[in-house]
Amino acid sequence: MTNDLSRLLFGPDRHRVHGPWRALVADPAMHRLPETPVADQIDASYRRLKELNARTDPAALAADPRQLAALHEWTGVVDGGLTVLAGIHYNLFLGTLLDHDPSPKRPLDDFLRMDRIGTFLCTELGHGNDAAALETVADYDRTDRSFILHTPGPSARKFMPNTGPAGGPKSAVVAARLRVEGRDHGIFLFLTPLTDEDGGPLPGVAVRPLPQRPGSPVDHCVTSFDRVRLPFEALLTGAHGRLADDGTLSSAYGSRRKRFLTAIGRVTTGKLCMSAGALGAARAALATAVRYAHHREVTGARPDRRVPVWTHRTHHGPLLEGLATAYAMTALHRATVERWAAHDPADPEASATAERQVAVTKGWTTWQARDLIIEARERCGAQGLLPVNGITAYAADIEGTITAEGDNLALWAKAGAELLLESEPPAPAGTDLPGDLGSLDDLDDLGSLDDPAVRQRLLRAAVRLRLARARARLREAPARDGLRRWNAAAPDALAAVTAHAEHEAAAALLAWAGAARDDTARALLHDLHRLFTLRRIDAHGTLLLGAGELTPGQAAALPDVQERSFGRLVEHALALVDAFDLPDAFHAARPITGRAYQDAFASMSVRSA
Repeated sequence: MTNDLSRLLFGPDRHRVHGPWRALVADPAMHRLPETPVADQIDASYRRLKELNARTDPAALAADPRQLAALHEWTGVVDGGLTVLAGIHYNLFLGTLLDHDPSPKRPLDDFLRMDRIGTFLCTELGHGNDAAALETVADYDRTDRSFILHTPGPSARKFMPNTGPAGGPKSAVVAARLRVEGRDHGIFLFLTPLTDEDGGPLPGVAVRPLPQRPGSPVDHCVTSFDRVRLPFEALLTGAHGRLADDGTLSSAYGSRRKRFLTAIGRVTTGKLCMSAGALGAARAALATAVRYAHHREVTGARPDRRVPVWTHRTHHGPLLEGLATAYAMTALHRATVERWAAHDPADPEASATAERQVAVTKGWTTWQARDLIIEARERCGAQGLLPVNGITAYAADIEGTITAEGDNLALWAKAGAELLLESEPPAPAGTDLPGDLGSLDDLDDLGSLDDPAVRQRLLRAAVRLRLARARARLREAPARDGLRRWNAAAPDALAAVTAHAEHEAAAALLAWAGAARDDTARALLHDLHRLFTLRRIDAHGTLLLGAGELTPGQAAALPDVQERSFGRLVEHALALVDAFDLPDAFHAARPITGRAYQDAFASMSVRSA
């Protein structure tokens, strides 16, 4: 049963895609030590990055979104700082170089060997989600075919890249506004050396460390340029734009915004990586809390009897709901990764749909992960507050994940606006469920809530109804005031994105249940699907009742059906978290995951004294 659940959780190619990174988690040397000084933790994360690099093919990794996502999913479990550094170097930096035109004068050997570490400078102090308005400039000098990279003011300083001295010499891909004799051609990317062999900034490069933020430490800085001269080959070119020696720009796109979005296309894969890191952390937090609850004993109904805290409905209920969500999150993420990896970049419609699905998955997964991590921490009581038990680091790291590679709210505002333009809610990715798309007019009886097709239909109805309300508010707002129209529609549009994510996740989880080979695994997945969907249907209950999609009888039955969902899951919770396949080394490093956690805590106290 557990093997079948793991097969579904990690896919048929699990040993190739996940195996190498799981092996890293099994190595205690790859685990962050939160009790050490911050500077030492940062240095250790860079050492782990170089160790990771020695165990992989960097170019192949950067070219494979499945491997990149899996890397984040596992490193996020043991060292959030390593996760950040690996994502920047392999995806945003090396991946971007590989996606653009190659140049013999721009060899990649130093970056592949990690003799130089790569970073990515896009966001500025004055420009985050409105990155298309960046101020950093790169002026082309035709006399010697070079560029002058310059930061024109305080708001143009690059914000939060890992450009400190830790880790050794670094180079960056820098987003800057290409100007030729004063003419603005929009934002392009430039390969820029930042620091020397000792990690000190090169002439014209100013690096100022930022105050330490909560969570796994990284050498975040503010970075600026004072007329730094770059060679012609520093400009990263492709179909979106190529510059001739005389300064003439040729491009497949007339829109400067389109050119910019094409140049920073790796940010989309980065969203998959961010959500993968959140996914791994949420599962690890839940595994810790569930295991602890099974051996943490409290006084039972009789004073002379002690029982595991897990036996209490008030304790196991929220954790089982968390497991249902974690399985649904994983199923959605797998479907989204496959959709992105398989999409045809030459098909604009397919690319846009896949990109939106990545954004929706990133927002929903990271927000859900935050809720699950907080719940797991609380269920572990004061023990959950100890950094050695890992959960507090996840709680701090998830905040950065929610903001990185596109702030969640901004991503969902764009997705909500796009859904408003569609006549019908999009079908779930890679799923064709009988009855899921049926019309209510074809049903004499709305059906039992025990029927997964009925629950899927209700989730789909929630998407449709939210969008209908958003469109109605859009029409009622003043026709010539775009901001007021969007403000009127936005709450329901964002709620529609939530409902859409829930429907997609539930559909992917139900597909897993259909693909299970073991009878018990199949039954558990159906139980998880029931619990996950009923909670969401309950949240949309007023809307569904008012539209006649949910009958009063169904609404009255909701609590009983939900409670029935807990029965089998309570008995198999350990198997459900064992399927997460966390190595023994992970549990050994976290005292409360073991039955002898009190002895481990005592030994740890002696060592620290």
